[in-house]
Amino acid sequence: MMLGAPKALGHTTLDPQTLAEDLRGCQKIGPCGIGRRALYLNSFYFSRRYYVPFEDLRRCFKRIAMSRGGFSGKGIFGSLPYLVVELADGREKQCNFKHEDQVDRFLAIMQERHPRIPVHSKDAERRLREAERKEEARYVRHLSAEASAAVDDLRRAQRFLDQRPEIGEHLSAAARRKRSVDGVRRSNIVLALAILIGALVAVTAGILGLVSGDRGWSVYLLLFGVAFALFTLASGVLPTVRHNRRTVQTEWDDAVAEAREYVSGYPSFPLPAAYAHPIVIERMIRIIREGRARDVGEAFEAMKQELRRLDHTQTVTQREYDEIVAVKPMFMVMDYH
Repeated sequence: MMLGAPKALGHTTLDPQTLAEDLRGCQKIGPCGIGRRALYLNSFYFSRRYYVPFEDLRRCFKRIAMSRGGFSGKGIFGSLPYLVVELADGREKQCNFKHEDQVDRFLAIMQERHPRIPVHSKDAERRLREAERKEEARYVRHLSAEASAAVDDLRRAQRFLDQRPEIGEHLSAAARRKRSVDGVRRSNIVLALAILIGALVAVTAGILGLVSGDRGWSVYLLLFGVAFALFTLASGVLPTVRHNRRTVQTEWDDAVAEAREYVSGYPSFPLPAAYAHPIVIERMIRIIREGRARDVGEAFEAMKQELRRLDHTQTVTQREYDEIVAVKPMFMVMDYH
């Protein structure tokens, strides 16, 4: 019997050998995993602590507890992403993730491998249907020959990118990391460093006090010092070996180089490599179908202006929000060039 084996959340259970093999071969994404027989879900402290066989699974979807900071890049990214799994008996299991893009990747893989399992909540499905009806109503009934050809060209380029989804994912993730690091003001770094130094001084004074037998203020100094030190380090304001301007710039350059190498295999790819994301192309297609552009160049310029206007003061749908979060950082890193 496997030690520390995941516990079944549904009514269906797997025998120990099948469970061990499925868990060992599952695709791990954040604290959860996708196996051949079941999903593996985390508890608050432990990864892949529970499992749900697919026959006990009704749907899974993303839930955001808090919205992100402003799209301008000046706010603090404060979202709390969750994966919600709904069981066949109506119960829900909510799994906390550190990064929203991990939840998106989890759901994308689920949609590809198990298309019968919905990856949106019932309310989100209703809103999506309503948004699709409104979107269809905005489209021009009869496009010109030039516009139709542009849409066809963009569809082919989109299918080409869909063959390597990690290209766009790497660009989006690298751009978000670069924006988060570049957006930290130097004055905030100095303030965080001062707080950290003060916290370490308090910790040192507390330890020395305890060693000398003073258990009065020494305990409080130690506790408050540790708390402030951990808070400062967890804030992400101070640069680290993996979280600094040089590192994120290298990550961005590598992502662009990867995209450039891939699109070089496509004759006359319609976008610069730094924007090689399927969502960028999808938004351009919508602009042409709405009659706001006649060709690829006009659609690209219209989309840039549209993204530039969108900021934290705008109210958008969940779909629009997901698209903006995915691609706007790329345009901001490139200064919309």
